[in-house]
Amino acid sequence: MPPLGTRKLGRQGLDVSKIGLGCMGMSQSYGPADETEAIATLHRAIEIGCTFLDTAEVYGPYANEELLGRALAGKRDKVVIATKFGFDIKDGKLHGTNSRPEHIRAAVEASLKRLRTDYIDLLYQHRVDRNVPIEDVAGAVGDLVKQGKVRFFGLSEAGVANIRRAHAVHPISALQSEYSLWERNLEQDVLPLLRELGIGLVPYSPLGRGFLTGTAQRAEDYPSTDFRRNDPRYQGKNYDANIAAAQAVRDIARAHGAKPSQVALAWLLHKGEDIVPIPGTKRRTYLEENIAAASLALSPADIKILDDAMAPEKIAGPRYGETMMKMVDR
Repeated sequence: MPPLGTRKLGRQGLDVSKIGLGCMGMSQSYGPADETEAIATLHRAIEIGCTFLDTAEVYGPYANEELLGRALAGKRDKVVIATKFGFDIKDGKLHGTNSRPEHIRAAVEASLKRLRTDYIDLLYQHRVDRNVPIEDVAGAVGDLVKQGKVRFFGLSEAGVANIRRAHAVHPISALQSEYSLWERNLEQDVLPLLRELGIGLVPYSPLGRGFLTGTAQRAEDYPSTDFRRNDPRYQGKNYDANIAAAQAVRDIARAHGAKPSQVALAWLLHKGEDIVPIPGTKRRTYLEENIAAASLALSPADIKILDDAMAPEKIAGPRYGETMMKMVDR
């Protein structure tokens, strides 16, 4: 496998692997967990240079950070760990957002213990807290940077106004938001702002929560524990329309002798050197497939076909249900 290489997030100089690894599914959301395979996947990721690992306190909750803490014993210096704060978690359940400075400090201390480390490379606010000025959030994270407990600051699913306001207090290195061939909501105003301010983009769900892998099933065909069971884009007529739109991905994959997932990731990588997708997987096989996407060269004609076939107006259904969409800062 060719060397993966690195990219830089933000003007502050955070170097990360060209493709990262979303670790959420190792603990929840996409079927039963398999810790042995998950740890083997993490170790294999390090071996092949995929060293940008994404987690959050809410994944589990807590279980995912604990998993990484166990898996990375003796390997901490080989990886870049990103985690997130921003929810009020009680008795294993979410009770809304909470980004009060004192809560941020407590959340970081708890994450450090679970991760078995004394610093976090990239700390994101998981969702904008409408009850706390973003300046207070940036200031609290800035204090943690000064203390050496955090290296770089990020936001997740933040909109233009809050990105500007936060960045004016403490430099933002990365915005993590959903961005892929089937979810391009950032292109009109957020992505231009990131480039104006020199902020990197870390797309999560770069494979459309599995839809762009070519193996998507209807929502009702997934088990009740699977996130996709309640995904509007996997349901009814939305599913039919989206399968038709994604045919272009499958066609280009066939022409290149590649997987549809590799085409979707290569499309993202071609969109700019400041973009680092974090496809999630809990299996070594899919990890290696994803990393191979970095070697797939798409032509300008391929890119245009994909852009046109999966233009926003051709994708059916909202990306989240109503409750989760309310937490997106747009």
